[in-house]
Amino acid sequence: MRLILRIVLFGPPGSGKGTQASLLERKYGTAHIATGDILREAVANGTEVGLKAKSYMDRGELVPDEVVIAIAKDKLASTDSNGFVLDGFPRTIEQAEALDGVLDELGMPLEAVVNLRVDQDELIKRLSGRRVCPACGEPYHIESKISKTPGKCDQCGADLVHRDDDKPEAISNRLKVYEVQTAPVLDYYDRKGLLRNVEAVGSIEEISDRIVGSLGR
Repeated sequence: MRLILRIVLFGPPGSGKGTQASLLERKYGTAHIATGDILREAVANGTEVGLKAKSYMDRGELVPDEVVIAIAKDKLASTDSNGFVLDGFPRTIEQAEALDGVLDELGMPLEAVVNLRVDQDELIKRLSGRRVCPACGEPYHIESKISKTPGKCDQCGADLVHRDDDKPEAISNRLKVYEVQTAPVLDYYDRKGLLRNVEAVGSIEEISDRIVGSLGR
């Protein structure tokens, strides 16, 4: 039977959301929807909500929730019957409530929220060693996921970068922001009976198997 997923992949920075979402996308044909990617896509495509987002981004301001929700709605509406994995969204309870409304309207109920759990020391180690392809977004790590050609993306050949927010001086702040702003969303989904906690340690394949197992597949 074909596996159809409609899930939110949750977890602090460095928990492996991007890696696991990409793996699920390739394995099951499920749409990987990352907030940053869909914002950039909407801007590049010149859609109505994309132009609204660009006006804020050009001024160096955060894109308001209602604009992010509108862009996410457009993307979700365009997904096929294989479902979706939301990565990096929702980040606040207000966004979670708005997402519920969008999914109800589209007739695409959320199946589960998978929370990837990792202790802080491991998160710092992962984040400081992470490298990312700026062209296609593929994530790498200097220890656990090394590219075949040093410094180059296996998927598209672009030069890998060490993002400023993955450098040691920024990591502690990112984790604090997550705990204050985003972790309360877990309580919201727990009350709805949707939360699935998964220990995100071990090999990429082992963690992927735990995610699928947590969904009862």
